[in-house]
Amino acid sequence: MQKRKLGRTGLDISPVVFGGNVFGWTADEKTSFALLDGWLDAGFNTIDTADVYSSWAPGNKGGESETIIGKWLTQSGRKRDDVVIVTKVGSDMGNDNKGLKAGWISKAVEDSLRRLQTDYIDLYLSHWPDPETPYEETLAAFDALKKAGKIRAIGCSNLDASQLAESLKVAKDKGLPRYDVLQPEYNLYTRDKFEGSLADLCIAEDIGVITYFSLASGFLSGKYRTLADAEGKARGGGMKAYLNEKGSRILDALQTVAGETGATPAEIAIAWLLNKPGVTAPIASATSLPQLESLRKAALLTLDGQAMALLDSAGA
Repeated sequence: MQKRKLGRTGLDISPVVFGGNVFGWTADEKTSFALLDGWLDAGFNTIDTADVYSSWAPGNKGGESETIIGKWLTQSGRKRDDVVIVTKVGSDMGNDNKGLKAGWISKAVEDSLRRLQTDYIDLYLSHWPDPETPYEETLAAFDALKKAGKIRAIGCSNLDASQLAESLKVAKDKGLPRYDVLQPEYNLYTRDKFEGSLADLCIAEDIGVITYFSLASGFLSGKYRTLADAEGKARGGGMKAYLNEKGSRILDALQTVAGETGATPAEIAIAWLLNKPGVTAPIASATSLPQLESLRKAALLTLDGQAMALLDSAGA
């Protein structure tokens, strides 16, 4: 599997990143272990998680995903250097433990390291903007962690162009490490959160980009055409936002390209992202080995100019 350079981080990542939000939610521990083994066996190396995953699942409190990854790392016998682990800080962990203040970051990273059963995190991201904390304080906290060898690279998620530009300015002015990676919401349906000034900034500054909601919570798999299709599904509640004229237009375009390539709509949606300017790798999840195989196929799928133009037009 051909790796991609992640901006200026020095990390080489697989062309698709495994979304670890499913661990401890729609994939139990046994299934998660099988998926992680299959992921590395297929030639991939990068796993995305967060301290808060998967607190939304009944009975969970956060940390479940990191804990499963840590157990797998220990029990699988895999070499730590063979895996690139991305995790995040800043989401609400309860008891007012949230945000990007230095004190919380220094505690949260230790919690993540303990759950992951490792002594370093490859890429540590600020999960959400924190208007109450200056960039200088957050970046200085990350700087201390880098110098201590607890994290290798830093990035951010959910910043817009002006916020990212301001963080870069602060880093330069204060002599602090900058955000070298952005994790934005971006897919065939939701394009305005990345395309334009934010994408342009990432390209100009050589910032690596790993996209989340790459399949629009599963909508771009083509399985959901009506609310009835989504009823009772774990991700079904999120489908209503996509079930409209634009969504139908995109699904029709995916189906057309599927007929021409023999690939599935999900594979095509991932391949579309891999062809978009500025994108290093999309994040996508799997809860079964056949779904994992589909992600492998997506990473190897080439879309021609006509297919890209059709998809671009449908999701405009």
